[in-house]
Amino acid sequence: MQPFTTLTGVAAPLDIMNVDTDMIIPKQYLKTIKRTGLGTGLFAEMRFNEDGSENKDFVLNQPAYRKAQILVAGDNFGCGSSREHAPWALLDFGIRCVISTSFADIFYNNCFKNGILPITVSQSDLDKLMDDARRGSNATLSIDLEAQEIRGPDGGVVKFDLDSFRKHLLLNGLDDIGLTMAKAPAIQSYEDKAAKTRPWL
Repeated sequence: MQPFTTLTGVAAPLDIMNVDTDMIIPKQYLKTIKRTGLGTGLFAEMRFNEDGSENKDFVLNQPAYRKAQILVAGDNFGCGSSREHAPWALLDFGIRCVISTSFADIFYNNCFKNGILPITVSQSDLDKLMDDARRGSNATLSIDLEAQEIRGPDGGVVKFDLDSFRKHLLLNGLDDIGLTMAKAPAIQSYEDKAAKTRPWL
């Protein structure tokens, strides 16, 4: 998993509450178990019209936000079903950070397992960041995970809280497998000792 240390990128405003996982990645895209290629289906029902053409009014189709790496979203982001395809689709599109006032628990946990930083802020801070994100090509935010700070285009700073263990995982690019592999020497030592003391196993 790619470590998350700092990120400076365009932030797209998605001022919608209760964005559920079916909105993030509709059910027809769930046939694959690959983590790649899902970016084309991200917010598909909002990004595309029924004839397959782009909905020019949707934020990620606007020129300034086509390469957004940060999403500033309304309350209760990622609610609905537990599909891990939702963070896969965000990551495949290029989004590495989502900022909201709250997240659904399963989506929140899945973000950390896939290298996405979900940041919870107060409503007043979200309002400021949403205003920053509406600046189009000037909507650049800088995220410093080590300092736990979001810096706006005018130099304003928003501090955020994060569990220290989850912070450690993101800074070091450790998913569940990576966390286990970090214990490989101890696991091998145990296995070697078990083989000697219980050879019948």
